[in-house]
Amino acid sequence: MANSKKHVYIHFGPYDSCGVVAHRTDRLEGMQKLLKSNGHQVELSEILDRNAVELWVKGELVYNCAITDLEFGGDGLMDNLCSQALGAVDKAF
Repeated sequence: MANSKKHVYIHFGPYDSCGVVAHRTDRLEGMQKLLKSNGHQVELSEILDRNAVELWVKGELVYNCAITDLEFGGDGLMDNLCSQALGAVDKAF
């Protein structure tokens, strides 16, 4: 592959925290860190679907989950959903 960076798009929707529904990236930190540490280039994109996280690779949806199921902060190493997401992304390449 000529390009050593593998581009991953993370689409994420707003979720409720303390009674306020908004787009927040705190729960995506671990997923981003894990993907980046494995050589992927990550781009975030807000979507309207509430509580949604979708990982897109080469125009194909390869993984999705609820954003509130992800651990808050962290490096993604202990979050099973982040591991599943990394596996799905790696499989797409």
